[in-house]
Amino acid sequence: MTLRLLIAFCLIHVTTLLAAPTLAEDRPNIVWIFVEDMNGWYGCYGDDTVPTPNIDALAARGVRFDRAYMPAGVCSATRSAIATGAMQTSLGIHNHRSSRKRVPEEVIHLPDGVKTVYQLMREAGYHVTSNTGKNDFNFIFSTKELYDQMGKGMGLSDNHWRNRPEGKPFFAQIQLRGGKNSGKGFAKTDPAKVKVAPYYPDHEIIRGEYAHHYDTIRQTDAEVGGIIAALKEDGLLDNTIVIYWTDHGMRLHRHKQWLYEGGIRVPLVIAGPGIDQGASRDDLINGIDISATTLGIAGVDLDKHSWIEGQDFFAKDHEPRGFVISARDRCDYTIDRVRAVTTKKYKYLRNFLTDRTFMQPQYRDGRPHMEVCRQLFKEGKLDEVQAFKWNARVPEELYDLENDPHEINNLADDPEYAKALAEHRAILEKWIKDTDDKGQYPESVDSLRGVLKRWSKQAVNPEYEKAR
Repeated sequence: MTLRLLIAFCLIHVTTLLAAPTLAEDRPNIVWIFVEDMNGWYGCYGDDTVPTPNIDALAARGVRFDRAYMPAGVCSATRSAIATGAMQTSLGIHNHRSSRKRVPEEVIHLPDGVKTVYQLMREAGYHVTSNTGKNDFNFIFSTKELYDQMGKGMGLSDNHWRNRPEGKPFFAQIQLRGGKNSGKGFAKTDPAKVKVAPYYPDHEIIRGEYAHHYDTIRQTDAEVGGIIAALKEDGLLDNTIVIYWTDHGMRLHRHKQWLYEGGIRVPLVIAGPGIDQGASRDDLINGIDISATTLGIAGVDLDKHSWIEGQDFFAKDHEPRGFVISARDRCDYTIDRVRAVTTKKYKYLRNFLTDRTFMQPQYRDGRPHMEVCRQLFKEGKLDEVQAFKWNARVPEELYDLENDPHEINNLADDPEYAKALAEHRAILEKWIKDTDDKGQYPESVDSLRGVLKRWSKQAVNPEYEKAR
């Protein structure tokens, strides 16, 4: 009798195991195409200046997000936030290029218990890979703890999935140079045919910058096509979710490092099994939501990881965000503190350090596109909109994004918008308190000493005096 019961139990147990799907069958592979320094000037977003057939095709078989915002306008702060699924300001990893060990004490460790999305994906049974081109995090980490394998440089590598254990799903982070591409070998965009934003002077150097960016978009689109072709060739495309986005906007001022639409509003396209095809969404997305959604797809219980502030926007119980916060703090040697609140209709910016100009010393100084604007400003040849960033800094900015997408009409002093201004100011103040925004506290002397170790001559902000 006992033997019969034991045999029956074993048969039931084996049958259950056989009926359960394997990891590869149960969960899709996930590929992140993480692009540098690029605006979403693509056909699928309504810009046909240059052809983008591969990115457009990805959008056609997936979802295009029209209101995706990054937590910062600069790479290391954004990448640190996405790596942890939390705002960089919540974890003290908000200053660009910090924790670089330029002096022994210049280190930042994540709080106890906090893990990266890469570690959580490994724990969830995924084979996790990345390329070596951009592990740009503002905290101490070990690549061996984050990834199972590392590819060489930017772009596609065979290591991303071809060397994984049989039957194991993979999570591949494929990083592309994007706006940092050379654009060489691709059809040259005619500078005379580009449309320059009204906050820049219509000058040949600025037009050249626009044309170059379009050329890098052509190059990036071709690289995306190569990734999709490789997945298809290996028979993996039908079981792989591809997530494409950029870390921030292009290299011109008001874009990269800044919190205007050109700096933090990015393209985000997701396609793959179970994803609606040819769809678009206009709800507000924070870059850290990409991490949370990836973990959700992998079956990770987000409630078990209390530091994660991102939201799974594919979850059945997902409630769209009412606002997105983005932050600008120290960028290289330029110390600043700006916070942006983006809502459905408005953008509110708080400039905390009004003792310094918008265009204080920065890494762009000396570059033609900066110097031509500086010279035109000195000569009084910029109009009011173009001269705004070269004048004295204002404490608050408010823009009606629906009617003023270029953010050129500051409504902060307009009595008609006093209520909207107060509402957004209150949102920011509550968020700073609730999240204990670490940007409100001075950067450590050890960290500032590390900055001086590299940029002593350029570091002119008064905060450096205590480090000197």
